[in-house]
Amino acid sequence: MAPPCPCRTIYSGTMYVFILFVQPENVFGLPDVNAARPNIISRSDWHARPANGHELLKVTPTPYVIVHHGGSPQYCHNKNTCSQIVKSYQNYHMNNNGWADIGYNFIIGEDGNVYEGRGWKYVGAHAPGYNANSIGICIIGDFTNRLPNEAALKALNALISYGVSKGSISHSYHVLPHRQVTSTACPGTKLYEYVKKLPRWTNNPTIKS
Repeated sequence: MAPPCPCRTIYSGTMYVFILFVQPENVFGLPDVNAARPNIISRSDWHARPANGHELLKVTPTPYVIVHHGGSPQYCHNKNTCSQIVKSYQNYHMNNNGWADIGYNFIIGEDGNVYEGRGWKYVGAHAPGYNANSIGICIIGDFTNRLPNEAALKALNALISYGVSKGSISHSYHVLPHRQVTSTACPGTKLYEYVKKLPRWTNNPTIKS
């Protein structure tokens, strides 16, 4: 289910007139690339562990954004709780999976904040075959039966637009739900359906690492 239509109805006699308020877009069908920076909580601010190593992204600006969900019914609506969950993700990825760091480039909470993972420069560990050519964004929670709230979806779209604006994401990027490139239920059915309705979703990704 897509977010509600940003429109209003005016009644005049026997005629209804629908006025649609549309955000200005560029030639790629995206919001203006002079995008405002979303509120990004730095690694030091959520008390991340030091990474055990880094590998630079293979292609910059990156051609893909891959959307994930946390996959467990842990939700957060304030910075402290979200930070604790992000730390738990990092601990699991490093301690149980043996990865160098948290797998995602960025993590989003339903508090509307973006939490820095591996950031804009470094290869993540979130979608084999696409890690070196993508930015992986995870929304905290399980979105099998519902969408993330408005604050989280706004943060997702703002982060992508900001990435385009700063030259970290290609102007002609494509966005993909995780299950499209890996055998998984991620990012949950409702978020999967949402991502497929975004203007830059593609059914035919062509570049892999």
